[in-house]
Amino acid sequence: MLLNCHSYYSLRFGTIPLAQLVNAAKDLKITALALTDIHTFYGVYDFIRLCQQVGIHPLIGAEFRVDQQLQYIGIAKSQAGFTEMNEYITHHNKTKQPFPKKAPAFEDVFVIYPLENCPPTLADHEYIGVKLNQRNVLYQEHWKQRIHKMVILHPVTLLQPEDYELHRILQAIDQNTLLSKLDPNTCAAPNEMLVAEEELYRHFESFPELIANTQKIVTEANFAFTFKKSRNKRCFTDSKASDLQLLTSLAQEGLTRIYGGEHEQAKQRLQKELDVIEKLSFASYFLIIWDIITYSTQRGFMHIGRGSGANSLVGYCIGITNVCPLELDLYFERFLNVNRKSPPDFDIDWSWTDRDAIIDYIFETYGAEHVAFCGAMSTFKKRSIVREIGKVFGLAKEELDQLNNRYNPSNDNNSIVQLIHQYGQKLEGFPNQRTMHACGMIISEEPITHFTALDYPPKGYAVAQFDMHIAEDIGFEKFDILSQRGIGHINETVELIEQNQQITLDIRDISLSKNEAKSNTYLQAGNTIGCFYIESPAMRGLLRKLKCNDYKTLVAASSIIRPGVAQSGMMQEYIFRHNNPHQFDYFHEVFQDQLGETYGIMVYQEDVIKIALHYGGLPAEDGDILRRAMSGKNRSKEGLQAVRERFLTLCEAKGHPQAQSEEIYRQIESFAGYSFCKAHSASYAIESYQSLYLKAHYPLEFIVAVINNQGGFYRTEVYVHEAKMSGARVFPPCINRSNQGATLRKRDIFLGFQLVKNLNTALIETIVTERQQQGNYTSLADFIQRVNIPLDALETLIFIGAFQFTGLQKNELLIQAKLLYNKNKSNPTWQLLQEPIKTFTFPQMKRTKVEDAFDELEYLGFPVTSSPFDLLQTKFRGEITTKDFLYHKDKTTRLVGYLIALKPIQIKSGVMYFGTWIDSNGDYFDSVHFPHSLQQYPFQGSGCYLLLGDIQIEYDVPTLHMLKMAKLPYRADPRYVNS
Repeated sequence: MLLNCHSYYSLRFGTIPLAQLVNAAKDLKITALALTDIHTFYGVYDFIRLCQQVGIHPLIGAEFRVDQQLQYIGIAKSQAGFTEMNEYITHHNKTKQPFPKKAPAFEDVFVIYPLENCPPTLADHEYIGVKLNQRNVLYQEHWKQRIHKMVILHPVTLLQPEDYELHRILQAIDQNTLLSKLDPNTCAAPNEMLVAEEELYRHFESFPELIANTQKIVTEANFAFTFKKSRNKRCFTDSKASDLQLLTSLAQEGLTRIYGGEHEQAKQRLQKELDVIEKLSFASYFLIIWDIITYSTQRGFMHIGRGSGANSLVGYCIGITNVCPLELDLYFERFLNVNRKSPPDFDIDWSWTDRDAIIDYIFETYGAEHVAFCGAMSTFKKRSIVREIGKVFGLAKEELDQLNNRYNPSNDNNSIVQLIHQYGQKLEGFPNQRTMHACGMIISEEPITHFTALDYPPKGYAVAQFDMHIAEDIGFEKFDILSQRGIGHINETVELIEQNQQITLDIRDISLSKNEAKSNTYLQAGNTIGCFYIESPAMRGLLRKLKCNDYKTLVAASSIIRPGVAQSGMMQEYIFRHNNPHQFDYFHEVFQDQLGETYGIMVYQEDVIKIALHYGGLPAEDGDILRRAMSGKNRSKEGLQAVRERFLTLCEAKGHPQAQSEEIYRQIESFAGYSFCKAHSASYAIESYQSLYLKAHYPLEFIVAVINNQGGFYRTEVYVHEAKMSGARVFPPCINRSNQGATLRKRDIFLGFQLVKNLNTALIETIVTERQQQGNYTSLADFIQRVNIPLDALETLIFIGAFQFTGLQKNELLIQAKLLYNKNKSNPTWQLLQEPIKTFTFPQMKRTKVEDAFDELEYLGFPVTSSPFDLLQTKFRGEITTKDFLYHKDKTTRLVGYLIALKPIQIKSGVMYFGTWIDSNGDYFDSVHFPHSLQQYPFQGSGCYLLLGDIQIEYDVPTLHMLKMAKLPYRADPRYVNS
């Protein structure tokens, strides 16, 4: 009967994880426990489940504070009371108003005031809480008269005395103050630990009314919750029957449109899926997704449906996905089956520029009270712990940086360092801040405040105070509304093609790009920079080694590139078998029959189901259970052992040798958690083809769109380089030709103002809007009269070449700018009517291309009008270049390369690196750096390097295995040659 317990979800206040709180209460034989975290219900469902497991009666409540001081506690009598408090907290989170010092007129909530904040009158449901150290006041006449409204109030914040200092550290972090300056009145008392009920009774045995009132609250607070009951919006139409009728009609229309009327396999598959959907009552879930997609299409937005949802023929027929399950033999059971314990979800991607419009539509259509994002919890991590605890102990930023860089407390006798280590170990993994799931949304039949309070982060969307796992446990199927820049690339490319070439392209018609001949040529050559998912150095190398020139090979490549598969050796084995299809043996005939397309190698998560089904004899539904059991993040040893024994028992019943079955199980277990499902890979492959088609046929429009959508794997300068290699003339931002993003005119690309350092968005919008409304700027003076711009920002524009159209040198423009500004003001005098501008004659003061390049380096981060190679002191560019590598196998060579990407890999002997470079011809090549080489010849940041290495060739793909390297110096900056 402890009515005021804090878990560590009382952020930066509580110190007790939920499981430890409940287990400690069980050990003390406590029969009733109230979780009353501060302004949150984040832990309630885990708390209820944990209490039920050990026979403790859970009470659900919350604590309300103002300026760190407790005002009152609410404990729900029932579901209605829980909802009341959720609505109360939600209102204050939304309005950002502090909680009042007096509780509202709750109807189904017990309210407990501390003695310090007790109002003069109390309603029937309101009580006064008395702590152990406050018993003496009960003998005072004033309080004697109110004993009939009092309860025992023993707060719990700590499990053991040594947790008190951790609590104080958390409070100091929360208040951003030194531990030595922490106000003790904002902290818990050192005795706020669990106490056995018998001991509480003994302390208050002279006040039986308090005991009786406390027991009354425990008895009458009966908030009960049923897990695993569906909480989603029940019907899309007015009934489940009409939902199924509408879904069936839409699916059959799509089936006829895609497959014609006589495709028996498709008809049977569709009916089978509809039967499962009906049995599991998922028709409304499909229809809500369909409705969102319909709205998206009407707005002209492009979407990608991916993940296991692409295993559904129904999803394909109603336009949610664009992957044909029949073509790729995709199991519907991987997405939805009658034995599946967790709900399915569709992963839907939109462009990062369109996603907010989709989210707004969902909130508006399904009701703000019924829609929310799943919550999430950011936790204290090692580096942040060192920084946060160090700050409250008074360490300076420089000391914290040093400590983080050399953090090894076992070798440090400094007492402060030891304290940071001591409390840091306790704090690691503690909740730190409530946040939101990146994409998961729920749509509820009842208002979401029936289940949780809502947070409102700066963007303003409602966020549930539980995470996606709790959402699943309590009966929600989430909708994953994602965004990615790859779709933004595609959308903007199509727009640019229409603007620049007057060609209208329906890129959503996947028959246009999938397996298209020129795209396949680019694919095989690894000419994929800028293309979603297939542009990384590792993926480009894999595509070249596979000589990938078709859709199905790309689907496989999209899965085997995954880290777990690659590191297990399966990727190398796949490459070998793909290039040598007659030089290997299948492990078993089932592998040949079922995995022949992938040379007997498990490449996709569905392959686990295939082997379980055809080798072990499990039904497809159980095969998916097997896959999930082995790939889940919270795999239990007991659960895995049960799965293993069942699999081996079934294999034995089929007459398979035990050793062979155990080896197959080992392969499944080592593989299951590390790859994509096939449908997910197929969805990525479709999008990759769409990008690749645009790159192959409209390279300039495509690369401008990539730059404007802030790129992908590489830095912007790599995409600028791609534009030059595709025949574009690239210019720095121009006052008359650039926008926020880059612009394309025929073959001329003018970079956007968004790339310029120290230019704010408001100023950029002003420059562009003024030009659009009043016409091009005619001169520097005209620009100054029309745009209110600080002198330093104007000088930045001059330095990057934004006034190149005037024909004046930068030095002339800089002098003119200062002369045109009022001597006594930092800004010019703005005039309603423009006055004639006095013209000046300047001496010729030409700047060199090298000076321009250094300007561009300073203000854009990379040279535009020159190459990095043009800035080197040396004229040496290499004994050979990339195009000669194939003719120098196993030879040692020297060349100069410009570093564009690095990837570290941990191996037994240390960290090795894979590098990607551009040579002086603009061609790409890759390098491998082993730990022993890096010890003597480490990387020294971006720039050009002189490289010495051996050329190794694997499957016609060359790589430079590095022996030595040294960063090459640039010329002295000529702008400061006289400094």
